[in-house]
Amino acid sequence: MDEAQATILCEGDGSEARLRVRGALTLPALARARAALRGALARPALRAVEFDLAALEGLDTAGAWLIVSERARLERAGVATRLTPPPARLRELLEAVAAAMPEAPPPPPRQGLAQRLAALGRGVESGALGALDALAFLGLTLARLGGALLRPRRLRMAALFSHMQQAGLNAVPIVTLMGFLIGVVLAFQGATQLRRFGAEVFVVDLIAISALRELGALLTAIIVAGRSGSAFTAAIGSMKVNEEIDAMRALSLDPIETLALPRALALLLTLPVLSFLAMIAALAGGLLMSWIELGVSPGMFLERLHAQTDVKHFLVGISKAPVFALIIGVVGCHQGFLVGGSAESVGRRTTASVVIAIFSVIVADALFSVFFAELGI
Repeated sequence: MDEAQATILCEGDGSEARLRVRGALTLPALARARAALRGALARPALRAVEFDLAALEGLDTAGAWLIVSERARLERAGVATRLTPPPARLRELLEAVAAAMPEAPPPPPRQGLAQRLAALGRGVESGALGALDALAFLGLTLARLGGALLRPRRLRMAALFSHMQQAGLNAVPIVTLMGFLIGVVLAFQGATQLRRFGAEVFVVDLIAISALRELGALLTAIIVAGRSGSAFTAAIGSMKVNEEIDAMRALSLDPIETLALPRALALLLTLPVLSFLAMIAALAGGLLMSWIELGVSPGMFLERLHAQTDVKHFLVGISKAPVFALIIGVVGCHQGFLVGGSAESVGRRTTASVVIAIFSVIVADALFSVFFAELGI
């Protein structure tokens, strides 16, 4: 049947309309019939519509879908609809299509003050439970570490050295480059500001205190969190998706002692070294830029550094590194154990690992700053 066999007549005006459908409403006539329906129903004051299908001669699933979907659209818009059914031989198809149509999703609930407060409460509760779970995981890791120190044979040295290479040795180039560039930036910006007051020589103090006390350890921890913490989560998460962790438990192997402890201990041993290298590189970058920008010779820079910079700044900075390492290792391994049974969960937990680790490191650094300030160090 061609498109000319389907005709739609619209009767009535104002708030009511009656649509008489004649001929064969099939797939070839679908586009034309849909345009005719939309044009006939484009009335701003429309309140009631009757679909008169008594004269319908032919119908397929496409035509039935058009009638059912247009009725549903009108009813969602608040327009009352009524249907004069087609002949009995076509009625069964129309009813079958209407029964198979998916239900429209309910409108989203309005977010009032009570709903917003409830969502905030659920978020706070979820965060608190997650923090307690991470704290419990930290306790388990420290317990396994104590057991390994009492019985060194239980410590997997091959895994430890492998993770030390991956998390420590392989990170030396990027950490050193980062420290060098931080020193360059500090020297350049410090020189620009201090030159106004004729105090260019104090740029050495600025670089030394900033790099040794704060930026060396903090920025190294942030880089390691994004580089190694995410790798820990992805590796353990992939093992969980492949059910390798369940197989380890079946073999009476402790996953925390086997997987988490070597990674956390590797960071504990390597992050202080990486922080030290970042500090030295920052001083080197500051020295170079001070020489180029201010004319401060390397000898004068080192003399000023030795005379005015106390070793306590270095000790304060390097003392933060083990704490940062423990935070990154525990968060990365904990998020890996929380991975579900899909690859999507691995990606989600890896992202969460980086965000939580960096946030926790910054919070810990702020607490260190308050603590050392109260002690007068």
